[in-house]
Amino acid sequence: MDEITFAVLGTGGIGRRALEVSQHKDALTPVAACDRHGVAVDFDGLDVDELLAATEGNIDSEPRSGSEESSGDEPRDNEVATDGGTGTTAAESGVKQHGEQKGVVASSQARPSEGPIQEIIDHGDRIDAVLLALPNYEHDFIPRTADRFAEGGYAGVMIDVLKRSRVIDMLDDRSDEFEESGITFICGAGATPGLLTGAAALAAQSFVEVTDVDIHWGVGLKSGYEDNRGTVREDIAHLPEYDIETARDLSDAEIEAIIDDHDGVIEFEDMEHADDVLLERAGVCDAEDVTVGGILDVRNDEKPTTTTVRVTGRTFDGETATNTFQLGDETSMEANVNGPALGYLKAGVRRNRAGEYGVFGPADLLPGF
Repeated sequence: MDEITFAVLGTGGIGRRALEVSQHKDALTPVAACDRHGVAVDFDGLDVDELLAATEGNIDSEPRSGSEESSGDEPRDNEVATDGGTGTTAAESGVKQHGEQKGVVASSQARPSEGPIQEIIDHGDRIDAVLLALPNYEHDFIPRTADRFAEGGYAGVMIDVLKRSRVIDMLDDRSDEFEESGITFICGAGATPGLLTGAAALAAQSFVEVTDVDIHWGVGLKSGYEDNRGTVREDIAHLPEYDIETARDLSDAEIEAIIDDHDGVIEFEDMEHADDVLLERAGVCDAEDVTVGGILDVRNDEKPTTTTVRVTGRTFDGETATNTFQLGDETSMEANVNGPALGYLKAGVRRNRAGEYGVFGPADLLPGF
């Protein structure tokens, strides 16, 4: 396979780990990374080790403008938070910062920019794929970001690791636009949805009818809340007493109080995870037949439970059975999110180079049901 160049939007936990994991994937060269403060571009390949060292403990957590986001206008470049963005200032949250620079501009390879997204778009003819490692606090934030690339003439692969079911419909509504632009957009391509969606789609091949898909995940965050702010905040939005809007407005102190109330271990049931609509659009089962839940331990390395996918169905000879897929407890959240995301990115580039454009889910890239 020919070399693939890619850019990362967002240099928080997901973006940083994607850059790190890319060094272990054949034919992948990271050439650009940005957050709201700046951009690093080098078409000979970024020095990943230097960028990671410079931004360690330096996750930008300044607020994005809620009024701008909720207005429905296109996302502005200063809204490009890292996936660690919190809606509080760095001083309020206690986030560590090195020197005077924030986020990616702490790296010697980067420079400040008032239009980091636009700079990535302007270099789009030399970038095969773009990984959106951005928080999706507003449901249409990632779709609106994709709009900017399409309107800017980008023709390549875009991939996200979003979690919410309703965003998939927003992306599907843009499928014709993406096809006309030459964009291959792969949505929900992290761990869940993504890796586990794919596992369910493969397990379903044994059956002529799938009656139930149950996904139950376990995550242990060895680095705790401080280094995984966006992930924890988005998960809290799935608790019964919260939603995406109320979770977005929580202060760091309020989130830490929620964590304390649960002794660091939070259990989720019937989450709005995009696995359901992604499996339905691939013809595997109805969305209502998919349930997703999990346990998050913010204070321990070990997973509180083994991540498991169970697919129950009826075989051609009339038997009812359950196929089970488990992730090794030793694999970290970072490995299970970023490894698949980059694998799907490579699959997307193959599709794009073959002239296949539009919106794809992870299950669409596997054997058809």
